[in-house]
Amino acid sequence: MTLKDVKIGHKAVVLRLTGEGAVKRRIMDMGITKGIEVYVRKAAPLGDPIEITVRGYELSIRRTDADMIEVQ
Repeated sequence: MTLKDVKIGHKAVVLRLTGEGAVKRRIMDMGITKGIEVYVRKAAPLGDPIEITVRGYELSIRRTDADMIEVQ
C-alpha cells in the first residue's frame, strides 16, 4: 500500500521510498523517511495535493509523489 491509498484521518508508518535520484532525495529532505508515522489530514477539493502531518508539521504532497512512498 502507498501513502496515496491511505484514507483521510488515518495514520500510516513509512516502510520504504521507491523513487530514485532527485525525487527520492526531495522526499527524504521533507522528513519522510523509513519508520516515520504520517497522518493524512485532508485533500484538496479535486484530490491533489494531499496534506499530511509528519514530524510535527504540515506538509502538502502531490499524489504522484505519495505513490512512491510505501506504508503500512
